[in-house]
Amino acid sequence: MPRGGWVKPESDRRLSDLVSVGLLTRVFPADVVDEVIAEAGRTQQRHRALPARVMAYFSIGMALHSEGSYEDVFALLTDGLSWSSGWSQSWSPPTKSAIFQARSRLGYEPVRELFFRVARPMARVDTPGSWLAGRRLVAIDGTCVDLADTPGNVEFFGRPPSSRGEKSAYPQARLVAVAECGTHAVFDAVTGPCAASETEMARELVSRLTPGMLVLADRGFYGFTLWRQAAATGADLLWRVKTNLRPQHVQTLPDGSWLARIVPTSGVNRRKTEPSMVRVIEYTLDDGREHPEQYRLLTTILDPDQASAHDLALAYAQRWEIENTFDELKTHQRGPRAVLRSKSPELVQQEIWGHLCCHYAIRTLMLDAATQSG
Repeated sequence: MPRGGWVKPESDRRLSDLVSVGLLTRVFPADVVDEVIAEAGRTQQRHRALPARVMAYFSIGMALHSEGSYEDVFALLTDGLSWSSGWSQSWSPPTKSAIFQARSRLGYEPVRELFFRVARPMARVDTPGSWLAGRRLVAIDGTCVDLADTPGNVEFFGRPPSSRGEKSAYPQARLVAVAECGTHAVFDAVTGPCAASETEMARELVSRLTPGMLVLADRGFYGFTLWRQAAATGADLLWRVKTNLRPQHVQTLPDGSWLARIVPTSGVNRRKTEPSMVRVIEYTLDDGREHPEQYRLLTTILDPDQASAHDLALAYAQRWEIENTFDELKTHQRGPRAVLRSKSPELVQQEIWGHLCCHYAIRTLMLDAATQSG
Protein backbone atom coordinates (compact mmCIF):
# COMPACT_ATOMS: atom_id res chain seq x y z
CA MET A 1 0.00 0.00 0.00
CA PRO A 2 1.25 3.54 -0.63
CA ARG A 3 2.77 5.25 2.38
CA GLY A 4 2.26 8.79 3.68
CA GLY A 5 -0.96 9.34 1.73
CA TRP A 6 0.75 9.16 -1.65
CA VAL A 7 -1.33 7.78 -4.49
CA LYS A 8 -0.01 5.76 -7.42
CA PRO A 9 -0.05 7.94 -10.54
CA GLU A 10 -1.74 6.86 -13.73
CA SER A 11 0.54 4.35 -15.51
CA ASP A 12 0.18 1.34 -17.77
CA ARG A 13 3.36 -0.15 -16.33
CA ARG A 14 3.16 -3.86 -15.51
CA LEU A 15 3.88 -4.93 -11.95
CA SER A 16 6.70 -7.14 -13.27
CA ASP A 17 8.41 -4.03 -14.68
CA LEU A 18 8.23 -2.34 -11.30
CA VAL A 19 9.36 -5.37 -9.31
CA SER A 20 12.37 -5.84 -11.60
CA VAL A 21 13.69 -2.47 -10.43
CA GLY A 22 12.98 -3.58 -6.87
CA LEU A 23 15.36 -6.47 -7.51
CA LEU A 24 18.11 -4.06 -8.49
CA THR A 25 17.64 -1.97 -5.34
CA ARG A 26 17.67 -5.11 -3.20
CA VAL A 27 20.90 -6.47 -4.69
CA PHE A 28 22.48 -3.01 -5.00
CA PRO A 29 21.16 -1.01 -2.01
CA ALA A 30 20.93 2.78 -2.33
CA ASP A 31 23.44 3.42 0.46
CA VAL A 32 26.05 1.27 -1.32
CA VAL A 33 25.33 3.09 -4.59
CA ASP A 34 25.82 6.43 -2.85
CA GLU A 35 29.10 5.25 -1.29
CA VAL A 36 30.71 4.22 -4.58
CA ILE A 37 29.55 7.45 -6.21
CA ALA A 38 31.10 9.49 -3.40
CA GLU A 39 34.34 7.50 -3.50
CA ALA A 40 34.60 8.12 -7.24
CA GLY A 41 34.01 11.86 -6.67
CA ARG A 42 30.84 11.86 -8.78
CA THR A 43 28.38 13.12 -6.17
CA GLN A 44 26.55 16.04 -7.75
CA GLN A 45 27.53 19.46 -6.43
CA ARG A 46 24.04 20.85 -6.78
CA HIS A 47 20.57 19.39 -7.07
CA ARG A 48 19.97 18.00 -10.52
CA ALA A 49 16.89 16.55 -12.17
CA LEU A 50 18.95 13.38 -12.82
CA PRO A 51 20.91 12.61 -9.63
CA ALA A 52 23.92 10.31 -9.77
CA ARG A 53 22.16 7.54 -7.83
CA VAL A 54 19.36 7.37 -10.38
CA MET A 55 21.89 7.27 -13.22
CA ALA A 56 23.78 4.41 -11.56
CA TYR A 57 20.56 2.40 -11.54
CA PHE A 58 19.90 3.58 -15.10
CA SER A 59 23.20 2.07 -16.26
CA ILE A 60 21.98 -1.32 -14.95
CA GLY A 61 18.45 -0.72 -16.20
CA MET A 62 19.75 -0.36 -19.76
CA ALA A 63 20.78 -4.02 -19.56
CA LEU A 64 17.49 -5.03 -17.94
CA HIS A 65 15.56 -3.39 -20.79
CA SER A 66 18.10 -3.59 -23.61
CA GLU A 67 15.56 -3.07 -26.38
CA GLY A 68 14.14 0.17 -24.96
CA SER A 69 15.10 3.70 -25.88
CA TYR A 70 16.79 5.95 -23.31
CA GLU A 71 13.43 7.52 -22.54
CA ASP A 72 11.65 4.14 -22.21
CA VAL A 73 14.33 2.74 -19.92
CA PHE A 74 14.21 5.86 -17.75
CA ALA A 75 10.42 5.67 -17.45
CA LEU A 76 10.56 1.99 -16.46
CA LEU A 77 13.34 2.66 -13.97
CA THR A 78 11.82 5.68 -12.27
CA ASP A 79 8.36 4.11 -12.10
CA GLY A 80 10.01 1.18 -10.33
CA LEU A 81 11.93 3.45 -7.97
CA SER A 82 8.72 5.37 -7.21
CA TRP A 83 6.87 2.11 -6.60
CA SER A 84 9.59 0.83 -4.22
CA SER A 85 9.42 4.11 -2.26
CA GLY A 86 5.64 3.90 -1.87
CA TRP A 87 5.21 6.59 -4.57
CA SER A 88 6.89 9.16 -2.31
CA GLN A 89 9.34 10.09 -5.09
CA SER A 90 8.85 10.99 -8.72
CA TRP A 91 10.95 12.24 -11.64
CA SER A 92 10.01 14.32 -14.64
CA PRO A 93 10.65 12.69 -18.02
CA PRO A 94 14.04 13.96 -19.26
CA THR A 95 15.19 14.33 -22.85
CA LYS A 96 17.56 11.87 -24.49
CA SER A 97 20.23 14.59 -24.45
CA ALA A 98 19.79 15.15 -20.70
CA ILE A 99 20.14 11.41 -20.03
CA PHE A 100 23.29 11.23 -22.17
CA GLN A 101 24.83 14.16 -20.28
CA ALA A 102 23.94 12.58 -16.93
CA ARG A 103 25.50 9.27 -18.02
CA SER A 104 28.66 11.15 -19.01
CA ARG A 105 28.83 12.92 -15.63
CA LEU A 106 28.56 9.59 -13.82
CA GLY A 107 31.25 7.85 -15.90
CA TYR A 108 31.98 4.14 -15.57
CA GLU A 109 34.00 4.00 -12.33
CA PRO A 110 31.04 4.04 -9.89
CA VAL A 111 29.27 1.25 -11.81
CA ARG A 112 32.46 -0.82 -11.91
CA GLU A 113 33.04 -0.31 -8.20
CA LEU A 114 29.39 -1.16 -7.48
CA PHE A 115 29.95 -4.52 -9.17
CA PHE A 116 33.12 -5.16 -7.17
CA ARG A 117 31.46 -4.07 -3.93
CA VAL A 118 28.50 -6.46 -4.30
CA ALA A 119 29.40 -9.38 -6.58
CA ARG A 120 30.48 -12.47 -4.65
CA PRO A 121 30.30 -16.23 -5.19
CA MET A 122 26.81 -17.17 -4.07
CA ALA A 123 26.54 -20.99 -4.11
CA ARG A 124 25.44 -22.55 -0.85
CA VAL A 125 26.73 -25.84 0.49
CA ASP A 126 23.82 -27.69 -1.11
CA THR A 127 23.80 -25.89 -4.49
CA PRO A 128 24.14 -28.58 -7.19
CA GLY A 129 27.13 -28.48 -9.53
CA SER A 130 29.01 -26.02 -7.34
CA TRP A 131 31.50 -28.09 -5.37
CA LEU A 132 34.16 -30.78 -5.64
CA ALA A 133 36.06 -32.13 -2.66
CA GLY A 134 34.90 -29.19 -0.56
CA ARG A 135 36.14 -26.68 -3.13
CA ARG A 136 33.98 -24.14 -4.94
CA LEU A 137 34.00 -24.71 -8.72
CA VAL A 138 34.74 -21.51 -10.66
CA ALA A 139 35.90 -20.95 -14.24
CA ILE A 140 37.92 -18.24 -15.96
CA ASP A 141 37.50 -17.38 -19.62
CA GLY A 142 37.22 -14.47 -22.04
CA THR A 143 34.91 -13.19 -24.76
CA CYS A 144 34.53 -10.19 -27.07
CA VAL A 145 31.59 -7.78 -27.31
CA ASP A 146 30.59 -5.90 -30.47
CA LEU A 147 30.41 -2.12 -30.06
CA ALA A 148 28.89 0.82 -31.89
CA ASP A 149 31.02 1.73 -34.91
CA THR A 150 32.26 5.19 -33.90
CA PRO A 151 35.74 6.72 -34.31
CA GLY A 152 36.18 6.91 -30.52
CA ASN A 153 35.33 3.26 -29.99
CA VAL A 154 37.55 2.16 -32.88
CA GLU A 155 40.50 4.18 -31.58
CA PHE A 156 40.17 2.96 -27.98
CA PHE A 157 39.03 -0.67 -28.39
CA GLY A 158 40.22 -1.54 -31.89
CA ARG A 159 38.65 -3.53 -34.68
CA PRO A 160 39.75 -7.19 -34.95
CA PRO A 161 40.66 -8.73 -38.30
CA SER A 162 38.12 -11.01 -39.93
CA SER A 163 38.84 -14.49 -41.22
CA ARG A 164 39.54 -13.14 -44.72
CA GLY A 165 42.16 -10.67 -43.52
CA GLU A 166 39.81 -7.70 -43.61
CA LYS A 167 38.70 -5.70 -40.61
CA SER A 168 35.52 -6.84 -38.86
CA ALA A 169 32.31 -4.87 -39.13
CA TYR A 170 32.42 -3.58 -35.54
CA PRO A 171 35.01 -2.55 -32.97
CA GLN A 172 35.14 -4.93 -30.02
CA ALA A 173 35.90 -4.86 -26.31
CA ARG A 174 37.46 -7.87 -24.62
CA LEU A 175 36.03 -9.17 -21.36
CA VAL A 176 37.79 -11.73 -19.17
CA ALA A 177 35.82 -12.95 -16.17
CA VAL A 178 35.58 -15.46 -13.35
CA ALA A 179 32.20 -17.13 -12.87
CA GLU A 180 30.83 -19.64 -10.42
CA CYS A 181 30.00 -22.85 -12.32
CA GLY A 182 26.92 -23.86 -10.35
CA THR A 183 25.15 -20.48 -10.30
CA HIS A 184 26.67 -18.67 -13.32
CA ALA A 185 27.37 -15.71 -11.03
CA VAL A 186 30.16 -13.57 -12.50
CA PHE A 187 32.02 -12.20 -9.48
CA ASP A 188 35.20 -10.77 -11.00
CA ALA A 189 36.05 -9.31 -14.40
CA VAL A 190 38.39 -7.06 -16.36
CA THR A 191 37.78 -5.27 -19.66
CA GLY A 192 40.08 -3.94 -22.35
CA PRO A 193 40.67 -3.46 -26.07
CA CYS A 194 40.13 -6.44 -28.36
CA ALA A 195 43.88 -6.59 -29.09
CA ALA A 196 44.66 -7.17 -25.39
CA SER A 197 45.85 -10.68 -24.56
CA GLU A 198 43.42 -12.80 -22.54
CA THR A 199 46.28 -14.27 -20.54
CA GLU A 200 47.71 -10.84 -19.73
CA MET A 201 44.29 -9.61 -18.63
CA ALA A 202 43.90 -12.78 -16.56
CA ARG A 203 46.91 -11.86 -14.43
CA GLU A 204 44.83 -9.26 -12.63
CA LEU A 205 42.03 -11.77 -12.08
CA VAL A 206 44.13 -14.67 -10.79
CA SER A 207 45.75 -12.39 -8.21
CA ARG A 208 42.31 -12.13 -6.57
CA LEU A 209 41.56 -15.86 -6.35
CA THR A 210 41.13 -17.22 -2.83
CA PRO A 211 41.68 -20.52 -1.00
CA GLY A 212 38.73 -22.89 -1.18
CA MET A 213 38.23 -22.42 -4.93
CA LEU A 214 38.91 -24.97 -7.67
CA VAL A 215 39.60 -22.85 -10.74
CA LEU A 216 38.95 -24.31 -14.20
CA ALA A 217 40.56 -22.88 -17.35
CA ASP A 218 40.90 -23.91 -20.98
CA ARG A 219 44.25 -24.68 -22.62
CA GLY A 220 44.61 -21.15 -24.03
CA PHE A 221 45.30 -19.79 -20.54
CA TYR A 222 48.15 -22.02 -19.45
CA GLY A 223 51.57 -20.52 -18.96
CA PHE A 224 54.02 -21.39 -16.21
CA THR A 225 54.09 -17.86 -14.78
CA LEU A 226 50.31 -17.47 -14.76
CA TRP A 227 49.89 -20.96 -13.27
CA ARG A 228 52.34 -20.22 -10.47
CA GLN A 229 50.74 -16.81 -9.80
CA ALA A 230 47.29 -18.41 -9.53
CA ALA A 231 48.50 -21.29 -7.36
CA ALA A 232 50.24 -18.85 -4.99
CA THR A 233 46.84 -17.46 -3.93
CA GLY A 234 45.98 -20.78 -2.23
CA ALA A 235 43.25 -21.61 -4.74
CA ASP A 236 43.42 -25.04 -6.35
CA LEU A 237 43.69 -25.23 -10.14
CA LEU A 238 42.38 -27.63 -12.80
CA TRP A 239 43.53 -26.37 -16.18
CA ARG A 240 43.63 -28.04 -19.54
CA VAL A 241 46.98 -27.81 -21.35
CA LYS A 242 48.09 -28.61 -24.87
CA THR A 243 49.26 -32.18 -25.37
CA ASN A 244 52.64 -30.97 -26.63
CA LEU A 245 53.41 -29.71 -23.11
CA ARG A 246 55.78 -32.29 -21.62
CA PRO A 247 55.71 -32.35 -17.82
CA GLN A 248 58.57 -34.36 -16.27
CA HIS A 249 57.13 -37.63 -14.95
CA VAL A 250 57.76 -38.30 -11.26
CA GLN A 251 55.31 -40.97 -10.10
CA THR A 252 52.26 -42.81 -11.43
CA LEU A 253 49.34 -42.88 -8.97
CA PRO A 254 46.83 -45.69 -8.34
CA ASP A 255 44.01 -43.92 -10.23
CA GLY A 256 46.08 -43.61 -13.41
CA SER A 257 47.00 -39.95 -12.94
CA TRP A 258 50.64 -39.06 -12.38
CA LEU A 259 52.75 -36.56 -10.52
CA ALA A 260 55.07 -34.41 -12.59
CA ARG A 261 57.25 -31.34 -12.51
CA ILE A 262 56.61 -28.36 -14.75
CA VAL A 263 59.13 -25.66 -15.62
CA PRO A 264 58.97 -22.46 -17.67
CA THR A 265 59.58 -23.00 -21.38
CA SER A 266 60.74 -19.44 -22.08
CA GLY A 267 62.22 -16.44 -20.29
CA VAL A 268 65.77 -15.38 -19.52
CA ASN A 269 65.90 -17.00 -16.05
CA ARG A 270 63.95 -20.14 -16.83
CA ARG A 271 66.85 -22.49 -16.05
CA LYS A 272 67.17 -20.99 -12.56
CA THR A 273 63.44 -21.23 -11.77
CA GLU A 274 62.39 -23.94 -9.35
CA PRO A 275 59.94 -26.41 -10.93
CA SER A 276 56.41 -26.80 -9.63
CA MET A 277 54.84 -30.14 -8.76
CA VAL A 278 51.52 -30.91 -10.46
CA ARG A 279 49.26 -33.89 -11.04
CA VAL A 280 48.44 -34.86 -14.62
CA ILE A 281 45.13 -36.41 -15.74
CA GLU A 282 44.88 -37.69 -19.31
CA TYR A 283 41.78 -39.05 -21.04
CA THR A 284 39.72 -39.12 -24.22
CA LEU A 285 35.97 -38.74 -24.64
CA ASP A 286 34.22 -41.72 -26.20
CA ASP A 287 32.00 -39.69 -28.52
CA GLY A 288 31.90 -42.10 -31.47
CA ARG A 289 34.59 -40.36 -33.52
CA GLU A 290 37.36 -42.47 -35.06
CA HIS A 291 40.04 -40.22 -33.54
CA PRO A 292 38.60 -38.80 -30.30
CA GLU A 293 40.09 -35.63 -28.89
CA GLN A 294 42.71 -36.08 -26.18
CA TYR A 295 42.56 -34.13 -22.96
CA ARG A 296 45.47 -33.37 -20.66
CA LEU A 297 44.68 -31.61 -17.37
CA LEU A 298 47.01 -30.24 -14.73
CA THR A 299 45.88 -29.83 -11.15
CA THR A 300 47.31 -28.67 -7.85
CA ILE A 301 45.31 -31.37 -6.02
CA LEU A 302 48.12 -33.89 -5.73
CA ASP A 303 46.39 -36.47 -3.53
CA PRO A 304 43.99 -38.76 -5.47
CA ASP A 305 42.24 -39.58 -2.19
CA GLN A 306 40.98 -35.99 -2.15
CA ALA A 307 39.74 -36.06 -5.76
CA SER A 308 40.12 -38.97 -8.14
CA ALA A 309 41.16 -38.60 -11.77
CA HIS A 310 37.63 -39.61 -12.79
CA ASP A 311 36.05 -36.94 -10.56
CA LEU A 312 38.42 -34.26 -11.84
CA ALA A 313 37.73 -35.15 -15.47
CA LEU A 314 34.00 -34.87 -14.80
CA ALA A 315 34.52 -31.58 -12.97
CA TYR A 316 36.45 -30.10 -15.88
CA ALA A 317 33.33 -30.41 -18.02
CA GLN A 318 31.84 -27.72 -15.75
CA ARG A 319 34.18 -25.23 -17.44
CA TRP A 320 31.57 -24.94 -20.19
CA GLU A 321 29.26 -23.22 -17.71
CA ILE A 322 31.15 -19.96 -18.18
CA GLU A 323 30.55 -20.28 -21.94
CA ASN A 324 26.83 -20.53 -21.15
CA THR A 325 27.20 -17.50 -18.88
CA PHE A 326 28.68 -15.40 -21.69
CA ASP A 327 25.82 -16.56 -23.92
CA GLU A 328 23.35 -15.31 -21.31
CA LEU A 329 25.10 -11.93 -21.25
CA LYS A 330 25.63 -11.46 -24.97
CA THR A 331 22.57 -13.13 -26.49
CA HIS A 332 19.67 -13.40 -24.08
CA GLN A 333 20.23 -10.37 -21.83
CA ARG A 334 21.29 -8.08 -24.66
CA GLY A 335 18.46 -9.32 -26.87
CA PRO A 336 18.37 -8.78 -30.62
CA ARG A 337 20.47 -5.61 -30.42
CA ALA A 338 23.64 -6.49 -32.37
CA VAL A 339 25.97 -4.09 -30.57
CA LEU A 340 26.13 -2.16 -27.33
CA ARG A 341 24.45 1.20 -27.73
CA SER A 342 27.15 3.45 -26.24
CA LYS A 343 29.16 5.54 -28.69
CA SER A 344 32.14 6.56 -26.54
CA PRO A 345 34.74 4.41 -24.70
CA GLU A 346 33.76 5.83 -21.29
CA LEU A 347 30.10 4.96 -21.76
CA VAL A 348 30.89 1.58 -23.36
CA GLN A 349 32.67 0.63 -20.15
CA GLN A 350 29.77 1.94 -18.09
CA GLU A 351 27.39 -0.18 -20.17
CA ILE A 352 29.52 -3.33 -19.85
CA TRP A 353 29.70 -3.01 -16.06
CA GLY A 354 25.95 -2.29 -16.03
CA HIS A 355 25.37 -5.56 -17.92
CA LEU A 356 27.53 -7.43 -15.40
CA CYS A 357 25.61 -5.90 -12.48
CA CYS A 358 22.29 -6.77 -14.12
CA HIS A 359 23.34 -10.36 -14.79
CA TYR A 360 24.48 -10.75 -11.18
CA ALA A 361 21.13 -9.48 -9.89
CA ILE A 362 19.23 -11.91 -12.13
CA ARG A 363 21.36 -14.88 -11.02
CA THR A 364 20.72 -13.86 -7.38
CA LEU A 365 16.98 -14.01 -8.01
CA MET A 366 17.28 -17.34 -9.85
CA LEU A 367 19.28 -18.95 -7.05
CA ASP A 368 16.77 -17.75 -4.44
CA ALA A 369 13.88 -19.13 -6.50
CA ALA A 370 15.61 -22.45 -7.15
CA THR A 371 16.53 -22.86 -3.49
CA GLN A 372 13.00 -22.12 -2.27
CA SER A 373 11.45 -24.56 -4.75
CA GLY A 374 14.01 -27.28 -4.18
